[in-house]
Amino acid sequence: MKQLISVIVLGAGLVCSSAYAAKAAEPAPAAAKIKTKQQVKMANCNKDAKEKALKGGERKKFMSTCLSA
Repeated sequence: MKQLISVIVLGAGLVCSSAYAAKAAEPAPAAAKIKTKQQVKMANCNKDAKEKALKGGERKKFMSTCLSA
């Protein structure tokens, strides 16, 4: 009987701890993340390169110029 109670208590503890771990692993909401100037610049340059349909070396050169501006 003591073993059965021990197993039940141990199982309940594992369930609770795994639920806590899953909750702690969730990413922060997008609104809480603040983008740096460099991240904003990178996003804008990527958008421009995509609109211009640049690929390969042309895209690399464009991104380099865009980010250094």
